[in-house]
Amino acid sequence: MESFLDQLPAWIEAFRFPVLGRLALATALGALVGLERELAGKPAGLRTNILICVGATLLTEASLGIAGAEFATHGLARSDPGRIAAQIVSGIGFIGAGTILVARGNVLGLTTAATLWVVAAIGITVGIRAYVEAIGAAILVFLVLFLIGRIEDRVLRARAERTLRVAFSGPQAAADPVADLLADLGIRAQPLSMKRSAEGAEYVYTITGAEEAKRQLLGRLAGTEGVRAFSLE
Repeated sequence: MESFLDQLPAWIEAFRFPVLGRLALATALGALVGLERELAGKPAGLRTNILICVGATLLTEASLGIAGAEFATHGLARSDPGRIAAQIVSGIGFIGAGTILVARGNVLGLTTAATLWVVAAIGITVGIRAYVEAIGAAILVFLVLFLIGRIEDRVLRARAERTLRVAFSGPQAAADPVADLLADLGIRAQPLSMKRSAEGAEYVYTITGAEEAKRQLLGRLAGTEGVRAFSLE
């Protein structure tokens, strides 16, 4: 005797729980990566990464389903199950290219484009039922973006050169009034220019050092007697 489920229309199989479970997993993994991108203020944030991961999983499911249906019908697989997955990679390339900008000779958005590409790969991995690999890849991507990204920022900012301008009012002594302060904070400085007049003096330096030391420098300059203005560019 046929059960009630056997009498349901064939299209109701689209709502079977294994597929929804894979889409839910793709949503969670895309959200894990997208959350970091959202907090970092990147253009491709939470929703974009979720949609790409879910879309890649769904297209992979469709690719496998088409190949399986042809095999069941004809007894011979005439459809390549990897064809749609290959097109996913190409399609994500166009989306990633839209996130890359060239501004003042600097290329921006490469990390965002690479993130979209790897999120699509995670979605494909979920679609082929390689759940452990997909979860592991999502965690690794999150750690790369969250931890290594912050380490990279700290190291690069410490090495980046900044221009410090300090203007004093009134006559100044012959000695450099800021050199001792920079040395005390461990900031490396290279004098660029010095202008003295009866009204005051202006000193310009190229400095490199830790961001915390630079913040302390600005605070101490604000409390230094005779400093009329200062800026760090």
